[in-house]
Amino acid sequence: MQTEARVGVVVEGGGLNTTSSVVVEPRRQRQIGTASQLLAGGVAGAVSKTCTAPLARLTILFQVQGMHSDVSNLEKASIWREASRIVREEGLLQVYLGVESQGENISADLCIRLVGGGLAGLTAASVTYPLDLVRTRLAAQTNVIYYRGICHALHTISREEGVLGLYKGLVATLLLKMKSSHALYLDLRPEDSTVLVSLACGSLSGIAASTVAYPLDLVRRRMQLEGAGGRARVYKTGLFGTLRHIVRTEGLRGLYRGILPEYYKVVPSVGIVFMTYEKLKQVLSSIPES
Repeated sequence: MQTEARVGVVVEGGGLNTTSSVVVEPRRQRQIGTASQLLAGGVAGAVSKTCTAPLARLTILFQVQGMHSDVSNLEKASIWREASRIVREEGLLQVYLGVESQGENISADLCIRLVGGGLAGLTAASVTYPLDLVRTRLAAQTNVIYYRGICHALHTISREEGVLGLYKGLVATLLLKMKSSHALYLDLRPEDSTVLVSLACGSLSGIAASTVAYPLDLVRRRMQLEGAGGRARVYKTGLFGTLRHIVRTEGLRGLYRGILPEYYKVVPSVGIVFMTYEKLKQVLSSIPES
């Protein structure tokens, strides 16, 4: 888009004589480098996960319901009731249980992506996976505290379940990396969109991606909790065997247990990610090159 301004003078006889024409080009946003893009993405992810950590913990708690108990005896999931129970029995700060490992996971993931390329996403997911598993186990704890923190959890799991115990559910996680709400976001978002449009497009793409990938995410969480705290294993036949077991014992609805808090989380989470990312890109592109 360009703006044309004409400068004229009135000549004798009443006519308007155009003496010059000036074309004003709008200032274009400077493209930022790969490192800056990764930095913006990492910061945006950290801000988003911190803001939505309470809803993330509620999602995990609902996902693992029915794993060690009779499904027919489960009460209907209530976000408000579960959140009130956490605050009443565990304290207000416990809604953020597991957020520390999220932060370390994001930092490590960002460092790997900065150093590597190509398959850096899958590599980062594999290397940082133990932190994601620890996060799930910390978040799933309710009345009985078996793991006292990140380091204690890593040490305990390695001692009781072996080093491979830190990688339970890794295959499901790598498959989840194939879902891309970012690609859908780019298709939905118009060129030169406003912050509000970016927020809306990011939220819609996040809901669509989460709906498709949610069963796999639920399977991943349950596999991560296999043998946690010395409890007996429930799923012993791998990814697809776990899917069949859940459908057989809980029905198809069991694959979407806890989807409601996930939706509540996705709208602000994805929206914050994309909005923060776009703003950081603008800030970084405005910094003059040295």
